[in-house]
Amino acid sequence: MKKKFEVLEGETIDQCLDRMKEEGFMPIKRMEKPIFEEVIQNGKKETIPVGRQVIFEGKSL
Repeated sequence: MKKKFEVLEGETIDQCLDRMKEEGFMPIKRMEKPIFEEVIQNGKKETIPVGRQVIFEGKSL
């Protein structure tokens, strides 16, 4: 069985991995997605990166 775990706001990657282990999962894949925000600068709409979302895919032990 597989399950996805997102690193929550205020949580470290190690804390997320510990949470996975407590639920009986082992990480098999790490994915990162950029988070963008649209802002208007000088009358132009621009997309700027403001963060990232880290997601681990886990496999049950």
